Amino acid sequence: MDSHGHASGGKPRRKRGRKPKPPAPDSSGNNHNHLHHHPAPSSPLANAAVLDSPEPEPASSSPAPRRRGRKSRRVRNEPPSEADAAHSPSPSPPPRRGGPKGAPNGGAEAAEPSRWELAGNIVEVPAAMEPVRWEQVVKVVPSMDAVVKVFCVHTEPNFSLPWQRKRQYSSSSSGFIIGGRRVLTNAHSVEHHTQVKLKKRGSDTKYLATVLAIGTECDIAMLTVEDDEFWKGVTPLEFGSLPALQDAVTVVGYPIGGDTISVTSGVVSRIEILSYVHGSTELLGLQIDAAINSGNSGGPAFNDKGKCVGIAFQSLKHEDAENIGYVIPTPVIKHFIEDYEKSGEYTGFPILGIEWQKMENPDLRKAMGMKSDQKGVRVRRVEPTAPESGCLQPSDITLSFDGIDIANDGTVPFRHGERIGFSYLVSQKYTGEKARVKVLRNSKIHEFNIKLATHKRLIPAHIKGRPPSYYIVAGFVFMVVSVPYLRSEYGKDYEYDAPVKLLDKHLHAMAQSPDEQLVVVSQVLVSDINIGYEDIVNIQVIMASIVRALLIVGFLHKVSK
Repeated sequence: MDSHGHASGGKPRRKRGRKPKPPAPDSSGNNHNHLHHHPAPSSPLANAAVLDSPEPEPASSSPAPRRRGRKSRRVRNEPPSEADAAHSPSPSPPPRRGGPKGAPNGGAEAAEPSRWELAGNIVEVPAAMEPVRWEQVVKVVPSMDAVVKVFCVHTEPNFSLPWQRKRQYSSSSSGFIIGGRRVLTNAHSVEHHTQVKLKKRGSDTKYLATVLAIGTECDIAMLTVEDDEFWKGVTPLEFGSLPALQDAVTVVGYPIGGDTISVTSGVVSRIEILSYVHGSTELLGLQIDAAINSGNSGGPAFNDKGKCVGIAFQSLKHEDAENIGYVIPTPVIKHFIEDYEKSGEYTGFPILGIEWQKMENPDLRKAMGMKSDQKGVRVRRVEPTAPESGCLQPSDITLSFDGIDIANDGTVPFRHGERIGFSYLVSQKYTGEKARVKVLRNSKIHEFNIKLATHKRLIPAHIKGRPPSYYIVAGFVFMVVSVPYLRSEYGKDYEYDAPVKLLDKHLHAMAQSPDEQLVVVSQVLVSDINIGYEDIVNIQVIMASIVRALLIVGFLHKVSK
């Protein structure tokens, strides 16, 4: 027996509280598999997660003794088991003696990378990481302080009594501030304006505004305010690039239903050549699924970076369609601004001045002398007043415009996976600029440098803020026909209710000279000299000699008195 009374010849008993030391994991063999399945954290967020976790306690050579008869409670941050030791990195060793506080292993600075063992390999992990900035996480909020509310008083002309004007009425819309002390809104928001006022967000003051330019074709108007107080504390909006499909957009404005600013969001669902209702033209446009209501007109559309990518201007109201709104994109907006800066006024978007036909039929292409590798569109008619009338002819095949080939369906490459009508290339030009057009005529290729100009319509779509042109002689009221005149006489459905002869002129006729106009006798003011002609209403004047004859009759009647 020993000194403690135990039998010396028996089996040695292990001391209570002591546990044999587990064998160290072999650094060779299958440890490479552990490294493959548990790589070291490489991303900043993973490193931050490792560094922000509490440091593991130094491993003791022997664990603390347990109390007899009670199981240890498994806690959340307990040390890993023996089976997990080979899969997880070993904790850092305790600091050496003599080293400064906070510097492990006697290091001089705490910012030095700490060393972690992972399956026998040492991985360097930065001890201090730059925190993620808030701007990188939070979505950029657009500058809504640059969005203003537009108040306008309109006084439309009276086409039935052209020497008078209709009763004035008021409207409200939206706008936004850009550089150069200017404000953009829609053209139809300030059409036939008598007075325009602007109010900033959070302000109770309305400032008088001056209309600098109105672009009827693109439905954009430019305003300014002389009061310096209006421009204080406002940051102009910046324009972004043309968005792609499914890009998020946010429309901001002052629609009906309230007085404060309103925000609606959606995505870009279509990019193509659209029909602009106000300008009766076709330009590039964006279709979005965000709600655009009355009063949203002129408000900006922001992308997810807080930059303006368009102007809300119209929506589709149909029983089979919902949430279809349209936005004027930045290429059209920049064209309007640069046009004003170049010439000091709005000159418009030029056109090619032709009517064209698709060449998708192979027999038609063969009949026109086109080769298998040639593509283009056929010229049906050339407007006599267009500059192209001097070089282009009917049945010419337009092959390219400014070096860009035109397909048989009239489209050109736009972006990756997208095509667009070649009129987009024409609309990117400015009035008076030249373009290189390649045509096929009698199986021979010709190339022309054509000077582009705006469209001269026989029946204009707008009178551009001017009063209607009229003349009265012998009680006959002669009026120049325009789209506003047709709308005033026959209502919004004038395309169905107006006389067929006027509609034929409106849809198909071309002006033969720059000063040609379509004149009608709108009404007859009863007088002794025009007895028997009282029932004449909207009768077209066929020849100008009739007008001269009536002028002579009126002059003779005046002299006779």
